[in-house]
Amino acid sequence: MLLADLLEGKGRLDDYAGLVIPGGFSYGDHLAAGRVLAIHLIARLKEELRAFTASGRPVLGICNGDQVLMETGLLPNGSVGERAGALTQNRSARFESRWVRLRVQETGSFWTRGLEGRILRIPVAHGEGRIVRTPNAQLVPAFLYVDSEGKPTEEYPDNPAGSPGGVAGLVDPSGLVLGLMPHPERALLPAHGSTDGLALFQNLVSYCATL
Repeated sequence: MLLADLLEGKGRLDDYAGLVIPGGFSYGDHLAAGRVLAIHLIARLKEELRAFTASGRPVLGICNGDQVLMETGLLPNGSVGERAGALTQNRSARFESRWVRLRVQETGSFWTRGLEGRILRIPVAHGEGRIVRTPNAQLVPAFLYVDSEGKPTEEYPDNPAGSPGGVAGLVDPSGLVLGLMPHPERALLPAHGSTDGLALFQNLVSYCATL
């Protein structure tokens, strides 16, 4: 279903088992990355989003989708309409398009099940991926940028955004909402140069099959 249909009330989120907000440049990032789309979601789908996650259904945000989730408040605290963080300009002050290493963290969430401790090779493509947060933000890292030795890093270029603690992706406290700046959908096939992103979507499909 098109997002416009949901916003116009022609369909409902509860007709679906999961929600994925993909990468791109929603509304041209004219105010801030993901901000305008987040405002629309809060204004028109706030209660639907709350009911969606309350019913145990998953939400995934990739790159611009991650920025949207932060702007809505679904990340990091899982509270729609209550922002506790944002993704701001990369410390390099430029758009970064490169391959990175991600170490998968233990989160207790289905998203990272069977992947804990693995180092994935995934591409990034963003200009605003550095996490900033309020003191009450509940950060549950799912993916960390790591160096060639597998150690979390804040150093460029292994951490292209300069995110504190090397954080590249988060889950909310419930484990249902995942947002990450790297693009797992660009690492699915051998032709992509890596298939490391595939397991994430396999976990999503397996979880949705239980709903």
